[in-house]
Order: sequence, then structure tokens, then C-alpha cells
Amino acid sequence: MSKALSLRPLVLLVSSALMSSAYAQDDAVQTDEISVFGQGQTRQVQNLSKKDIEEAAPGSSPLKVLDKVPGVHFESSDSFGAYEWSTTISVRGFSSNQLGYTLDDVPLGDMSYGNHNGLHISRAISTENISHAQVSQGTGSLDTASTSNLGGTVQFYSTDPDEQSGAVASQMLGGDFSRRSYFRLDTGRLSNGGKFYISAVDQNSDKWKGHGEQRNKQINTKYVQFFGESKLSAFLNWSDRQEVDYQDMSKEMLGRLGYNWDNYYPDWQKAIQSSQGIWTSGETSVDDAYYAGSGIREDYLGGVTLDSKINDNLRWKNTIYKHTNHGAGLWWTPYVLSPVSNTPSVRTTEYDIDRTGLLSSLTYTMGKHKLNGGLWYENDDFDQARRYYATTATDPLSPYVIPSNPFRTDWAFNYTEKTMQWYAQDTITVSPRLTVNAGFKSPKVDVTGTETTGANYPSGTITSKKSFLPQLSMVYKLDQSNELFAGFAQNMRAIYTQPFSTTQAGFAAIQGDLRPETSDTYEGGWRFHHEKLDGVLSLYHVDFYDRLLSISSGAGIVGSPTVLANVGKVESNGFDLSLNWKLARTWSWFNALSINSTQYKDNYVNGSTVQYVSGKQVVGVPEQMFKTELAYDDGTWFARLGGDYTSKRYYTYSNDNSVDARWLWNLGAGYRTKNVGFLKEVKAQVNINNLLDKQYFASMGTNGFGYSDPNGTTQTLQVGAPRQVFFSVTGKF
Repeated sequence: MSKALSLRPLVLLVSSALMSSAYAQDDAVQTDEISVFGQGQTRQVQNLSKKDIEEAAPGSSPLKVLDKVPGVHFESSDSFGAYEWSTTISVRGFSSNQLGYTLDDVPLGDMSYGNHNGLHISRAISTENISHAQVSQGTGSLDTASTSNLGGTVQFYSTDPDEQSGAVASQMLGGDFSRRSYFRLDTGRLSNGGKFYISAVDQNSDKWKGHGEQRNKQINTKYVQFFGESKLSAFLNWSDRQEVDYQDMSKEMLGRLGYNWDNYYPDWQKAIQSSQGIWTSGETSVDDAYYAGSGIREDYLGGVTLDSKINDNLRWKNTIYKHTNHGAGLWWTPYVLSPVSNTPSVRTTEYDIDRTGLLSSLTYTMGKHKLNGGLWYENDDFDQARRYYATTATDPLSPYVIPSNPFRTDWAFNYTEKTMQWYAQDTITVSPRLTVNAGFKSPKVDVTGTETTGANYPSGTITSKKSFLPQLSMVYKLDQSNELFAGFAQNMRAIYTQPFSTTQAGFAAIQGDLRPETSDTYEGGWRFHHEKLDGVLSLYHVDFYDRLLSISSGAGIVGSPTVLANVGKVESNGFDLSLNWKLARTWSWFNALSINSTQYKDNYVNGSTVQYVSGKQVVGVPEQMFKTELAYDDGTWFARLGGDYTSKRYYTYSNDNSVDARWLWNLGAGYRTKNVGFLKEVKAQVNINNLLDKQYFASMGTNGFGYSDPNGTTQTLQVGAPRQVFFSVTGKF
């Protein structure tokens, strides 16, 4: 079935919903305001504003902008933070795939590279159309549609169409031939009371080292209709992305080959020579460089939400959504040569996602109680395959196109993933000073995997479920400026496709015993809000149980398969301290300090070998972070100077190797004015990323983590982008 056909039910539903509300009134739905430090919230949350996103370099991933939030650690080897192979984010010791992400309540999965049930936020929506993001560092709210959030959540919200008709056009130019064109058209309020926008993005940039381009095209649409105190909103977004990869490095490779070392593309003859053991640039193996690697993704994402006021005390909110994806990761491998030509073949991991979901919730206000309950259901059909395509001595194939007619297929899987999660909670206003939230959720995920090609991998079903995951939190106002908050929550991360990467015997051995990862999170702190100084101090403790890791189930000499296994507990302790000082009407100074100890608490056996990891810091997690940003804005001129310190990070479970601590600085400045000729507003902006041109290791774990790397030869690191300058001009018509 084609994408157009698979999206037809969503398009028909959007159309019928718009027609049914054609004569609606234009009263707005009121929403709670949440300050940057989460004043009044029973959980610790912080907001990333639209202004924060707008003043970053155009095209920057909102995840990169989130890096200023305490407890959040983000890395990427490109300047925009949008190159998905290298993108990593952790929050208080939990990695990317242990967090939860949504856009307008629609789940985005766990943001992993080979995503089976979602997509990256950079593809889900253009950054210019994000109104704000809410980060919960400790634990997400019960109504968050996620089964991966052992730790916190990141919830993104799109802008509504403007009340007045108009258009916005923006052009960015920058280093390495970066260019990004953005255009948005708003209808303003239509005769039926609704409003609509459509926007388009075309972005292209050369890699900062080696050769190849990162290409991205997006179209976003959104319609909003108010009737009474109810709101209908619908969006449909499309994204087409092609990324040519940077080579994964080791510390030894960096010393031998240099910071700017990369793959051979577009020198096909050099790649052929490498596959034959002929090296002329310092290489010592075929793994030092390949011809190329790339990631190709095309996504359609749409959703319709009806937030209805039933009566003065009852609201009913429903969201349906649809997401389809077709994509592949390409790698020119010297290990499997093409028939006849004996040239490196193109190995692909191919993906197809077709998921549909529903979110429904009721909120009832009764005296001091605000009762809320709901459910989330998703049906996901996910296909994945490993294939090889032939090249010739004169035709290496393109890294921007998924090839056809494979000469070999190692395996092909179909996964059916059914998710059902329901929750109930009560927010109680005990007194004018004390508010308490109590509730629980109950998730269940059934994953059935069927190998459609090949005979080496298993078929079967894995179920992850918890009947009762409680959450309790409170906020107590000491006075108008100070408040205390505290909370406890249990969470579960569902098991999806990982157990199927073994033999049928290996799968049978773990099928009844494998347990999903769970966590107990304890958090408490103090928020204060004064005329010149805002701040928050948050302390936390997390017990993370049943960590999953692929290990050998026995001695390799007897052919024991590699299986996914529970290998013990992880414990996190730390605190975040944030201060925002309003130095003057036009000046502010933001600072955030995070101290985090996240350690493995149990050794484990890999095959017949004990892996001694107890007491070691979790890989990829820095123990200290400090963020600072000095900002100026007088309404016309604006500027931000930001610094980010990250302590050393280990990339081996035994902590026998690490990457060094580093400071990074970014600078942004601009000028905005109104009523210039036929333009309502004009803004000119310059951004300088990595201001001091620091050379450093950015992402780690791109090829996974290992127990030990005493010689620094594990090829799982990516170096960060050098200093890059971007200029942009935006006009509003």
C-alpha cells in the first residue's frame, strides 16, 4: 500500500472534522502558564521558549537548544545537532532511548537512530514551527504517551496559526555552503472562524570534513478551530532527509590519521584499493575508512485533536494520529564484495513504519479535586531487512538513493507492536499552600516478530507489562516567592525488537525470563522567584532495575548464542542548581550546575567471564556539567553568549578509557525592527557555534559500548564540528 493510500483515513478525518466546525465560535481555550523553572508544578519541569529556539542558528535541532537545561547533556558531530547517527542526549544519567518524547501529545518513540515506533523531532516538525518545549528531568507526567521514559520526558508543542494573515520568509547562509530557506503562509482568521498555515523548508549543507551533503526538505501544515470553549486542531507534516555519514573514530585513529579524517567519498577507486589492502594515506585496515555511509528517511506524520468542554466541570480530549516512514541506512562494506566486479557492496538496513494511535482522556473538576484519566493505544507495523546491492568498478551507486534489486538478503523481519497504556490521577488542592498529585499508570506492550526471509533468527512474542506504576508528587508554597516540591514515581521501559537478534534457541531461553527495565525516582527541591533572581535547587535519587545488555549466554566454544539479558541495577544520585539573574532591564545571566553520580551496582557474567563494573560510572554520562549564558535584548538589538562545560565521559563499562572534559562557547547576535517598507518586521542574525574552535570528541557509542578499550582502538566516537558562522535574514509580510 502506498503512503498516500495509507494516509487516506487521516486526511478524511481531518476534512470531516473541519467541515463539522465550520460555524464555530472563536472563544479560546485557556491553558496554564508554566515558568522557566516550573513554578507551581508538583514535578520539576522547565520550559524552552520559542525565543530560545529562534535565536539559535536556523535549522538547529531543538534537542541541541535543550542542552542549556540543567541535567541535560547533548552531543552531535555536526553544528546543527541534527545529524541523527551522532545525536545523543541524556538526562540525569538516562540515555536517549530511556526517555520519552512527544509532539502535540503524539508519541515520537524513543528517538533512537533505527527507530521502530517513532521519529526524530528534527523530522517531525520544522524548528521554526515549535512554540516551546517542556522538559521533565525526573519523570514525565502520567498522561505522557511513552513506554520508554525510565527517566524524564521532552514534550514539544507546535505554534498555532496566526490570527492575522501574512507570510514569513527566512534565508540562512553559512559555513560549508550551508543554506536554509524557510517560508510560511498564514491565512489568518477565515470566514468560518478557523485559521491555517502551511510552511516549507529546504536545507542543504556540505559536511564540515570529507565530502557529501546533509539534505533536508519539510512541509508542515496546521489548522485550528475554536468553538465555544472547545478546540479542534489538526496537523500534517512531511519530511525528506538524506545524510551522508561522518566516519566513526577511535582515539588511536585520531592520533594516527588526524582530526579531519573521514571516508573516501567520492573517490571510488580509493575505496576499491582499500578493499584490496592497498593504502596510501596512513590507513592500517579496511575499517579506517569506507567509501561512504548514509541515512535516508521519508516521513509523514499527522494528527487530529479535539479538546471538548462537556460542561463546566468536565473536559474530554481525543487525539488520533498516523505516522508512516520509509528509510534505510547505507554502508559500503569491504567485507561483502559484489558479484562479478569484486567491488565493495552496499549493505542496507531498511525500515518501514506504519503506526496508528489514539489518545483519549477525561478531566473532571470537583471541589478541591481535579480528576483525570485516560488511555493510549497504538498499533505499529514495522518491517526491517538487511540487504546487499552490487556495485561495479565504475558505478558505486548513490548515497542519496535507496538502491533496488539486492543480490543478497541476510534477513527480513516483520514486527507487530501493540501498545495499551491507561492511567488515572487526582490533583488535590489540599489548601491554598499545598497541592498534591497522586495516580498510577498501567502499560502493556506486545511485540510479535516474524522472520520473513532467512532462517537464522527467531520468531515469537515478547510482552512487557506492569499493572500498577504509581506516582506521587506535591508542591508547598512557603510564601509568594518560595515553594518546596517533592515526588516519587515508578516507570517501565518496554522491550521491543532487541530480543530477536539471536537464534531461536537463544530466544526460547529468554522468552519467559526477560524482564523490562524499571526505575524508582525520588526527587525534591526548592524553587524561588524574586524580582531580580529566579532559581531552583533539585535533588534526586534513582534506582534503575534489570538493566538490559546483549551478552553471550555461555562459553563461546560450545556455540552459546548472544542474547539480551538482565544484568543488574544502576543507581543515580545528584542535584541540579539553576539561577537566572536579571542584571538590568535588558540584561540577564543564566547559570546551571549539575552534579551526577550514576553507577552500575552489579557485576555480570558474559559467557564465562565476569565483567567487573560495580561502582563504575555509566558510559556516556558526565559527572559534572556547568552551563552559563549572558543575554542582552532591548527589543531591537539582541545577543547571547553561552558556555557549556562537560567533565570527562567514559565509553567503556570498566571505565578504563574516556574522553576529556571540554568547554564549548557559542555566540549569537542580531537586530530586529518593524515596518520597513512593505515588511511588518525584519530580523538579521549571526550565529557562531564553537566560538573558540575547540577540537574535542562529541558523540560516543555510535557503534555501541564495550567492556574495555585499554589501547583506545574501539571505533565508536565522533569528533565535534569546528567553529562555524551562520548568517540569516527573516522578513514578515
